[in-house]
Amino acid sequence: MAGGWSRDGAVQDQIDASVEDAVQRARSQLTIGESAVHCDECDCAISEERRKAIPGVRLCIACQSALEKQDTYTGGINRRGSKDSQLR
Repeated sequence: MAGGWSRDGAVQDQIDASVEDAVQRARSQLTIGESAVHCDECDCAISEERRKAIPGVRLCIACQSALEKQDTYTGGINRRGSKDSQLR
């Protein structure tokens, strides 16, 4: 059941679009090519399993986790809009 001027299923469409945006953003950050044997940041060895799982990997798990914590990207699109924008 949709509320206001939206059609049925509009909320799920918004969720699906947000998930698709996140997937596309993650895919765009993947590198292609030879995986590094040693991490570009800390020079620790990158396990063979990680190199096989993620082609083109350049960072060890610890450095990748630290990098992802620093990445505070927030979507700039307000798909839902505010009440004020709907009333104008």
